[in-house]
Amino acid sequence: MSKIFISGIAGFIGSHLSRHYAKSNHSVVGCDNLIGGYIDNVNDDAEFHQVDCKYLNGMNNMTKDCDYIFHTACNPHEGLSVFSPHLVCNNLVNSATSVFSAAVNNKVKRIYNFSSMARYGDNETPFTEDQKTNPKDPYAIAKVAAEEILKVLSDVHEIEYVNLVPHNVIGPYQKYDDPFRNVVAIMINRMLQGKQPYIYGDGKSKRCFSDVRDLYDVFDKLLIQDNLHGETFNIGPDEEPISINELAELIAETINFPNFDPIYAKDRPREVQNAFCSSDKIRKFFGYKTKYKLKDSIEFMAEWISKRGTKKFKYHLNLDIKSEKTPETWNEKLL
Repeated sequence: MSKIFISGIAGFIGSHLSRHYAKSNHSVVGCDNLIGGYIDNVNDDAEFHQVDCKYLNGMNNMTKDCDYIFHTACNPHEGLSVFSPHLVCNNLVNSATSVFSAAVNNKVKRIYNFSSMARYGDNETPFTEDQKTNPKDPYAIAKVAAEEILKVLSDVHEIEYVNLVPHNVIGPYQKYDDPFRNVVAIMINRMLQGKQPYIYGDGKSKRCFSDVRDLYDVFDKLLIQDNLHGETFNIGPDEEPISINELAELIAETINFPNFDPIYAKDRPREVQNAFCSSDKIRKFFGYKTKYKLKDSIEFMAEWISKRGTKKFKYHLNLDIKSEKTPETWNEKLL
């Protein structure tokens, strides 16, 4: 069995990776600064370090003897990044360069870098991996920069890497008291408290959402499949594009929320209207299949939030810039 390191192990994707690989008898080590995750997300059979992965000395020590590194840690705050560019970019770029440098120093077999669908910007949908990157906000720019840095380090130091681009993955262990991200989690958390959901703009923008359980087969094949070096893979379905209006209505229907009447707020700057990916490449390489419909995923997530307990939203990140363009839900802490 392999030794696997996961940055962001207490976060959403990181905690699922950790649980999945530990169940398969791999040795799992990880770190998290707990800004974007919950401590109880970390499984007991993983070695956990409450350390920010942007510190290289710590990363060098934690990744010794590791075979594979999964870099999932980041501040995934795309909309926030035009108001907190220093906060978001400092986190993304410094953490990525630290993790990648440690991987090179410790000669790991392969780095799995979790990028973002934001890399595609407003390209034609569905997004395909061969499209030119077209970042539209500081978060996306930083994510693309991390990809480019990894490519350079790989070319120089001959280390394998794969870029993974999950799109709008939802499910248990996702942070649901963060007012800046995770639209499904925000809506479920509010509606379970009897509060109407907020919708930015006219609600007509479209997304596809991925059930985290549909990623497990991909997790298995990532470790055993050869010929992946330098590849980029979209991860998620392309069958159910849905508008934010329709999403809110579906959540209300699924959890039996009465008197549904969403609150509309001013659109957020640089918001991409339509963002969903093609899954053709991942079907070809890994035999990816969608097993869960969006309604099933919402029900699964709502059950977990209900069991864990709804929460007040924590405005835990500072705004670098405040102006008339800052969403009132953030300035006034309306959620």
